Amino acid sequence: MQQVLYLKDASIFQGDSLVLSDINIEINKGEFVYLIGKTGTGKSSFMKTLYGDLPLTKGEGEIVDFNLKALKEKDIPFLRRKLGIVFQDFKLLTDRTINDNLAFVLKATGWKDKNDIKARIDEVLDKVGMKTKGFKFPHELSGGEQQRIAIARALLNNPELILADEPTGNLDPQTSVEVMEVLQDINKNGNTILMATHDYALLLKYPSKTLKCDDNQIYEVVQRKQ
Repeated sequence: MQQVLYLKDASIFQGDSLVLSDINIEINKGEFVYLIGKTGTGKSSFMKTLYGDLPLTKGEGEIVDFNLKALKEKDIPFLRRKLGIVFQDFKLLTDRTINDNLAFVLKATGWKDKNDIKARIDEVLDKVGMKTKGFKFPHELSGGEQQRIAIARALLNNPELILADEPTGNLDPQTSVEVMEVLQDINKNGNTILMATHDYALLLKYPSKTLKCDDNQIYEVVQRKQ
């Protein structure tokens, strides 16, 4: 199995305060993994450590072939190119169309050829069922549609791992299921996904490997068979 993420005896700090300690986990290529836990148990700090927003100061950690302990400021943009990050609040640029939002990311990561850019945008929009919406502005789309676009954006550079931080947090139950279906399809196509969520209904509907944050620890939860 090819590992895309592992942490060994790792501790995560926010400033001086210890958020999570003795983390020992691994995620292999192609897995769909949930990260659960109450608000304030360290899910966001954990995610931030994975994409280089918080430094890993104790223990070992590697993500998509980057050593988190040795990560330099200049490495972070390159790390993030190998990750697809989906946030709860979409983070779309409101003053430009969906196509322009996606083109902006591709150009920022070194894509030059207009035809290549257009083809890639069409491809990712197709994957999330939004192929006809590229000319619209974010405010013209529903929350669920905006989150689909955010997922499409995360897919642009063929990431080795998608980090989804509460991607259904702002959505109603029906829309959450639709967004979840999109993530499931992407996972079946071979993308590895780590999804932080507090929506336990989704875990029951789409059971998968689950990590739980609790008492300054992260551990794997063994799901009982229904």
